[in-house]
Amino acid sequence: MMNGIINVKKEAGMTSHDVVFKLRKILQTKKIGHGGTLDPDVVGVLPIAVGKATRLVEYMQEEGKTYEGEITLGFSTTTEDASGEIVTETRLSEPLSEEVIDTAMQTFVGTIKQTPPMYSAVKVNGRKLYEYARAGEIIERPEREVTIDAFERTSPLFFQDGLLSFQFRVVCSKGTYIRTLSVDLGEKLGYASHMSALTRTSSAGMHLEDSLTLAEIAEKVAADDLSFLQPLELGIGDLKVLELTSEQEEEVRFGRFISLAVEDEQVAGFHEGKLIAILEKREAVYKPKKVFQ
Repeated sequence: MMNGIINVKKEAGMTSHDVVFKLRKILQTKKIGHGGTLDPDVVGVLPIAVGKATRLVEYMQEEGKTYEGEITLGFSTTTEDASGEIVTETRLSEPLSEEVIDTAMQTFVGTIKQTPPMYSAVKVNGRKLYEYARAGEIIERPEREVTIDAFERTSPLFFQDGLLSFQFRVVCSKGTYIRTLSVDLGEKLGYASHMSALTRTSSAGMHLEDSLTLAEIAEKVAADDLSFLQPLELGIGDLKVLELTSEQEEEVRFGRFISLAVEDEQVAGFHEGKLIAILEKREAVYKPKKVFQ
């Protein structure tokens, strides 16, 4: 059976589910999952878990992500990105200064609260928000806390026809809506805005420069080249790595509890470079939660 993690370069116009569906056909295996949803318009890194690695998806999703994109001030849209219909227009009579924009961006660094956009897959009362949005309903959405580690402008300002655009880079926790961050920045600057482009450049420790398109993966499979399949060990996210002794490894394989000199709620137990199990704290001992070897 095929096991491992794939660094897929998702192209525009596809949902994350589309990628999984197509990969099932390319790899001829059903056990495939993705490590973090990307909107159809967003391109970039989509970590894919195959076989045993699907049991690591929750840890892959926990890891921080990096995005590069573009924000445009001057109008907002229904979807908070370039694909939506214009809601509000606030054209600029002159460009803002770089200093004003940079200072405003810095106020979002740290732990902040976001309200998920109506066009998102967050569930409220058993229905996804985009289902309400498509039916023309706007409902109360619960705020969520996210962490922004970096939010910086990466290009000069571009001003034309009352619209001001610039490129940016953001490093953030899981669950962050970059569309919403773009809109909230515009509000702080006093203008309607939207996210006009976005690429995810890293996720789950994988980087854009190493990613492969579905077509490139299909070519490799046709040539019996599975070099794109990376080891399970890359899928542990931010979990602490703990080297197990031979005795501890054997106990874990049999599902027995072991004592460890750590305080973390969960750790990744390794032995000789291989992931043996995810271990979960139970009072004073650790219980094997998921065994891989």
